[in-house]
Amino acid sequence: MTTAATTDLRPDLVVLPRTVDIPSSPNRDTDAINALRFLAADAVELAGSGHPGTAMALAPLAYRLYTRHVHNDPTVPDWFDRDRVVLSIGHASMLLYGALHLAGYDVAIDDLRNFRQWGSRTPGHPERDATPGIDINTGPLGQGVANGVGFAMAERMLASRFNRPGMPVIDHRTWVIAGDGDMMEGLSSEAASLAGRLGLDKLTVFYDDNRISLEGARDVEFCEDVPERFRAYGWQVLHVGCVNNLDAIDAAVTGAVADTTRPSLVVVGSNIGYGSPKQDTAAAHGSPLGADAIRATRTKLGWHHEPFVIPSSVYDHWRSQMADRVSDHGDADTVLVAYRAAWPELAAELDRVMSGSLPAGWSASLPTFPAGDRVSGRDASGRALNALAAVIPELVGGSADVAPSTKTQIIASGDVNAGDWAGRNIHFGVREHAMGAICNAIAAHGGLRPYCATFFVFSDYLRPAIRMAALMQLPVIFVMTHDSIGVGEDGPTHQPIEHLASLRAIPGLRVIRPGDANEVAQAWRVALDHLGPTVLVMSRQDMLVLEPDLPDVASGAAVVAAGNEVTIVATGSEVELALDARALLAGDDISARVVSMPSWELFRELPAERRDAIVPPTTPSVSVEAGATQGWFEFVDHPVGIDHFGTSAPADILYREYGLTPVTIAAQARNARSRSSKSSKGNHS
Repeated sequence: MTTAATTDLRPDLVVLPRTVDIPSSPNRDTDAINALRFLAADAVELAGSGHPGTAMALAPLAYRLYTRHVHNDPTVPDWFDRDRVVLSIGHASMLLYGALHLAGYDVAIDDLRNFRQWGSRTPGHPERDATPGIDINTGPLGQGVANGVGFAMAERMLASRFNRPGMPVIDHRTWVIAGDGDMMEGLSSEAASLAGRLGLDKLTVFYDDNRISLEGARDVEFCEDVPERFRAYGWQVLHVGCVNNLDAIDAAVTGAVADTTRPSLVVVGSNIGYGSPKQDTAAAHGSPLGADAIRATRTKLGWHHEPFVIPSSVYDHWRSQMADRVSDHGDADTVLVAYRAAWPELAAELDRVMSGSLPAGWSASLPTFPAGDRVSGRDASGRALNALAAVIPELVGGSADVAPSTKTQIIASGDVNAGDWAGRNIHFGVREHAMGAICNAIAAHGGLRPYCATFFVFSDYLRPAIRMAALMQLPVIFVMTHDSIGVGEDGPTHQPIEHLASLRAIPGLRVIRPGDANEVAQAWRVALDHLGPTVLVMSRQDMLVLEPDLPDVASGAAVVAAGNEVTIVATGSEVELALDARALLAGDDISARVVSMPSWELFRELPAERRDAIVPPTTPSVSVEAGATQGWFEFVDHPVGIDHFGTSAPADILYREYGLTPVTIAAQARNARSRSSKSSKGNHS
């Protein structure tokens, strides 16, 4: 068995020349690989766009992985104990689509012909809901490396909970294919650093070392020693001198599997656009090869078949080997049958978590806060989280080194650590982007419900991962505290202004900014009920607790104080300011309604008549929120907010200086009422 002390470099894997030609004489492996190469080249050519070069170069790797090493079942692509395969270089998507087709997944030859077209099951970058056999969406480079870390973490955490001696019902690996672009992205460094810290031994990343970028030779922009970097992270590093050497791929995989203490990076030498006149040039990277170049490549590689024509012997060869993968599934099912007999309650729990359903009656555990108390959003969130964690054992997560401030530690649970996966608190470190992408993969894996936390202003650092969660509709909960200028003395670098508007602009994302502790508890319930991503935006400052029966987060908005002459709509801690402004208006015999609107997205889902009953369109209205006013005209006549950066000062001074006080809000409401009255008179003249 290889251990951490074993020499990393394998001489038998590095002495091969960089380019090893595959003979053009008839050979089953050669034909199987060339079929994949030309499916990629021909699909890109037909589409008129795409990235043929990497798919052609890495065809031997994909062939060997799928037919010999990846434990998957094409007939049951969502088998929960399957190996996860992540193509982080998502632009080379035809490598995956072609392999899935040849391996027997439900990806037809017509799907490949329809590459990158409207309604296609083979989009330009992999999408898990579009194509059977795709485990997660990849597109922006680096996401897939972090996703691989998340998949590997989920496997270890679930195995720790459910496996029993002799019955490893959770026992699979994660394979990632990455390239230079991934290695340049800071996200990959964040994720690889954490993977090394956790000793994720069932994670293997193949690094395509083809020395070419889209702009030309890689060295003009990237010349670092990637293997040494990964050794510093605590990874085992192996080498395959040339991807065309199938024995070398097998040996590298054997070495990766044998190391039970570290993740493995396999550096794979390849030739982009292999076999074509454009081999080893940037011209093979991001554009079709062209008809003349493809004809020349067919001649060189001895592939004398028309586009999308695959001999039956090639299908037979691929699928005869895939029969072993189906057998793997059968063996696992035999173990699962014995497990169900020996551990019926645990098996039922496994079925439940993998189905994504929550325990019966889970929401009854949520706390209720007494009216009149003052509780910050983050403190109420911490109490809600821990109450939920006590009854939802699959709820796991952590923060970017700010758990004491975000109140996101599960107090009754231990930490996730190398060799000890029973805990539920994940120390992501100051790695916000990796944290988000890792949680996406944990959610995509199934069996766990992840959350992650940081200060709201740092949501910028994980916005790409939040966007990917929305694109995939993954049930990740992003907890963001320190929600406004209420941060105070930390100053404008830490005071979110544009962030609510920015996140509200992401399609498919729910953003909830609760206005009191009971709304916080309801927000957690709504987030866990939702099979998509939710951002919970929590205050550091204390908020007045309203009567528990007033909030209605599920509706997105609720009337928390009645009135019929002017409506004040607020979110977060500004709800209290709105209520104080209402009291001032009452002194002038003006009847003001106050609406707490924690979620625009949920409010939009209401029927029009219900929305109008909450925020009457015939009544003058203002909004108040300690952030950018962008978007508020959809709901009110006049938004009050902050359309500039803050400054370093105590929070109460900032609220006063920026016009977020009951007096100024009341004045804005009077003005709105007055303008409405004048407009109404004019309409009748």
